[in-house]
Amino acid sequence: MTTSTPSRRTGRKAAALAASLLLGTAGGLVAAPAASADDGGKTLRMPITGIGIDSLNPFLAYFAGSLDVFSGIYPALDRVEEDGTVKPYLADSWTASSDKLTWTFKIHKGLKWSDGKPITAEDAAWTFNLIMKNSTAATANGSLVSNFASVSAPDDRTLVVRTKKPQATVLSVSIPVSGVPIVPKHIWEAHVKDLKSYKNDSFPIVGYGPWTLSDYKPEQYVKFEANKDFLLGAPKYDHMIQQAFKNTDAAVAALRSGQLDYVSGLNPTQYKALKGQSGIKAFEQVGNRWNGIEVNAGARTREGKKIGTGHPALGDVKVREALARAIDRTKIVKKVLDGLATAGDSYLPPSLPQFAWQPSDSEEFGYDPAKANSVLDAAGYKKGSDGVRVDPKSKRKLEFRLGIHSDNDADAKVSTYLAGWFKEIGVKADIQSMSSSKLNADLAKGDWDILMDSWSTGPDPTYLLGIQTCSALPDNRGESGSTDSFFCDRDYDKLFLRQQSAFDDKERAHLLGRMQSILYKANQNIMVYYANTLAAYRTDRVSGIVTGNADSAGAFPAQVSFDQYLNAAPVKASSSSSGGNSGMAIGVSAAVIAVLAAGGVFLTHRRSSSDDRE
Repeated sequence: MTTSTPSRRTGRKAAALAASLLLGTAGGLVAAPAASADDGGKTLRMPITGIGIDSLNPFLAYFAGSLDVFSGIYPALDRVEEDGTVKPYLADSWTASSDKLTWTFKIHKGLKWSDGKPITAEDAAWTFNLIMKNSTAATANGSLVSNFASVSAPDDRTLVVRTKKPQATVLSVSIPVSGVPIVPKHIWEAHVKDLKSYKNDSFPIVGYGPWTLSDYKPEQYVKFEANKDFLLGAPKYDHMIQQAFKNTDAAVAALRSGQLDYVSGLNPTQYKALKGQSGIKAFEQVGNRWNGIEVNAGARTREGKKIGTGHPALGDVKVREALARAIDRTKIVKKVLDGLATAGDSYLPPSLPQFAWQPSDSEEFGYDPAKANSVLDAAGYKKGSDGVRVDPKSKRKLEFRLGIHSDNDADAKVSTYLAGWFKEIGVKADIQSMSSSKLNADLAKGDWDILMDSWSTGPDPTYLLGIQTCSALPDNRGESGSTDSFFCDRDYDKLFLRQQSAFDDKERAHLLGRMQSILYKANQNIMVYYANTLAAYRTDRVSGIVTGNADSAGAFPAQVSFDQYLNAAPVKASSSSSGGNSGMAIGVSAAVIAVLAAGGVFLTHRRSSSDDRE
């Protein structure tokens, strides 16, 4: 359910196995690819984004780590600059009909997939049509094309998209990281029948982008080679390696030793420790994700079939209101985030100020335990002799499972506060620390009560808003859904369609405000805070990793990984005399081994380390 890029979640797994891998003691295990720290500046090195990669199949995956991979190896129709302007990528230009129902894209001539086959408009048409017509293919990005009526390619250079209603967000449907990646039809058409199980792990993967994926060891590392003929300019590095870590402690140690060039997703303690350190630049970005708790108010499928083992009392909006009023968000920001965050309320994060929404004083669910208790009293939830309230309908105590990510320090700290505050209102929280894979598996089945989670967003919030639509619910087989809390509201769905057709920014902001108001009052996704994204890089090894200008508080705009990795450039060898031990496998420095020995183990996995659509 946890990077600073997409509007998706992020996740991980555990790993004594990975520790033995890195130390070279596990028989039969494959060592990480060698990457000399002093290889002449040919390799860009960093951790895998967020908490890992859930799949290399772009029709199924939505972990932030996967989205970063796709943005590097598959093209998009266009791209969005930091200021929100749309620029060409696969398409050189586009025009819309006067009624805004038909969009015509002109595909760049002469581009080739990495296997030498030409890239044509038919590849894009086939990709969109598969998502539109195949429920499995729609798993990750179905909501982005829900308003598409038809997509065709009358010739190799022309792509025609027709929408059911005018859609202002057409140009955001296929952008790097947070949009639909275009795949080669001649590779993927053979895998439509086995799309649900197809892993897309034949290397090098056929694609087109600034990078080619040349090797991947699940829960270990990803290796890329630069595309020197890339349309938008070749990467400044020949290679890029992303390594999997269980937590950022090990990654920070590797950064300090020179084995990594860049680390994102730092916690406040790590960030402040790195800030001002010689040879390292620590910086913060405006928060582009919400961090909060999801409440299982009644898991069900798209067809209305009830599933899961959620506590029935959570179906009562009054119980959810009481939980929301019991949370002291300001205290969490101060005590857990060290002030490097803002208290949560609206569904969309600070990185989208144009769509900002705030609850009115009369509807705000601020910290008020007395009010929370009175709400539960009035609703008939009486306290037993042990101080725990009882559901008058099911006769069950208000004892809720509180799922947290075992690989996330913030989850552990926040959940302790939550358990204490919930106790004050007669609710018992049973904290259950789980790997992201376990947590995500339970979520899909509805086998949970409350989960801590985190979602990020790209420059357009359509996907993030789309996971709260009824169409995001799973089917009766428990498949093809991207929901996070089984939220479904028909009025919300109508507004979702209307906001897509709003070409006036003020009108769209108004509609998004109404949508956020519905979500806020439902309290199935209770916003707790928006953490600033904290990162650091080696100034003696890499430049260009940060773009844009910092605001008055010193925070840079949210960075898009596609641009970061493309703009990153090695510092000249003459100025990079410190850091790293030549010839060592990436991540295996003495400092990292010391961290491993102290309990910081390299990981083997996603949904939120609380970091995505991450």
